[in-house]
Amino acid sequence: MSCIVCRHFLLIDGGGIYLYSYEGRLISSPKFPGMRTDVLNAQTVSLSNDTLAIKDKADEKVIYLFEALSGKPLGDGKPLTHKTEITEIALDQKGLTNERKIVFIDKNRDLYITSVKRFGKEQKIIKIGTMAHTLAWNDTSNILCGLQDTRFTVWYYPNTVYVDKDLLPKTLYEKDASEFSKNPQIVQFVGNQATIRRADGSLIHLNISPYPAILHEYVSSSKWEDAVRLCRFVKDQTMWACLAAMAVANKDMTTAEIAYASIGDIDKVQYINSIKELPSKESRMAHILLFSGNIQDAEMLLLQAGLIYQAIQVNINLYNWDRALELAVKHKTHVDTVLGYRQKFLEDFGKKETNKRFLQYAEGLEVDWDKIKAKIEMEIAKERERAAATPAVRASVTVQR
Repeated sequence: MSCIVCRHFLLIDGGGIYLYSYEGRLISSPKFPGMRTDVLNAQTVSLSNDTLAIKDKADEKVIYLFEALSGKPLGDGKPLTHKTEITEIALDQKGLTNERKIVFIDKNRDLYITSVKRFGKEQKIIKIGTMAHTLAWNDTSNILCGLQDTRFTVWYYPNTVYVDKDLLPKTLYEKDASEFSKNPQIVQFVGNQATIRRADGSLIHLNISPYPAILHEYVSSSKWEDAVRLCRFVKDQTMWACLAAMAVANKDMTTAEIAYASIGDIDKVQYINSIKELPSKESRMAHILLFSGNIQDAEMLLLQAGLIYQAIQVNINLYNWDRALELAVKHKTHVDTVLGYRQKFLEDFGKKETNKRFLQYAEGLEVDWDKIKAKIEMEIAKERERAAATPAVRASVTVQR
C-alpha cells in the first residue's frame, strides 16, 4: 500500500512488512509480537510520511505505532489501546510529527481521534462521530471525511475538539448520502473531491468547498491576515468557526477574537479580551490553556513560573476547592484566601462546611477580606513589575508558528 502524498510505500507479504522509498531502497521493516500479515488490509494499516499504524489482530483493541524511517515503536513503545475492538484506522497526512493524529472507528461504529504522540500519562482519546463505517483523510490538508449512517460528513478541522468542543458541530459539512445504497466505501479524498465506491462497484465523486483547504494553507504559513480576508470573502459561518479554533490552537488570540465575534460568540470574545489584559506572558498562556480545557497544563505553567497565587485562584474559579487548599498549604500562602472564597461559596448556596480539611484549617484562622484583597492586589502588582522588567514579554499574546 501507499499514501498519495507519502515519500515511501509499504509492501506486505507472508514474511513481514517492508517500507520502501520510491527509488526501491528498503527503509524499515517494523515488527511486533504476534504480528500476522495475512489479515492486514487498507482498513487496518495506515501510513504517513513519519508514522506507521497497524491494528493488532490478536487484540483488536490495540494499535501499534512505529516511526516510519527507523521501524522502531513510537515514543515509549506502548501501543495505543482503546476500550473496544477497533475496525478501521487512518493517520492524517500533513503537518508536524508532534501534531500527527490518528482516527479510528470501533465496533460500536463510534469515531475517535487522538494524537499518536503520548502527552503525559494518558492518551487523550475523544469521540467526534457516531454511526461511522468508512473514512479518509485529505491528501493536502488535515480535513477528514466519512460516512455516518446516511450522511456524508466532512470535518474541516478535527483538531477543534482539543481547542473548543463547542465549536466542533460548527466546523462540519454534511450531505445526505442515502442515495449511495448499502455499505459504500470511501476510496480516496484528493483535493476537494471524495471518491466513493458503491456496493455494485460503481464510483461516485463528491465535491466539497475548496476554501477550507486554502484556510489550512494560510494558517500553516501563519498568514493570519489572509485567513481573515478569506473568511470575510466567503461569508460562511463554518469557515469562521474553523478559523476561531485554528487561531486558539496557534495562540493567536487577536485572530481568535475576530473569528469568535463573527460567529456571535460574545462570551468567548469577552474572555479573550480578559486574557489580553493579564499582566504577564505566563498568565496569558495559562489562561489560553484554560480556554482549551487544559487545566493541569495551565496550573503547571503557573507553578513553574512561580505564580502560586494565580495557580490557586485558577482552582478557586473552577471550584476545585481541595486542590486550591492543597496548593495554599503546600506553598504556605493564601490559605485564608481559599477559606474566604470557600465560605462565600457555601453561604451563597445556604450550606455548611462538612469537609474535614477545611474545618481543620479554619480553626483559629480569621477571614479578613480587607487583608485578602490587599494581598491579591500585591500579588498582581508584583506580577506586573516582573513582567515589565522582562524585555522578552510583549503586550500581545500572539504566538505564531
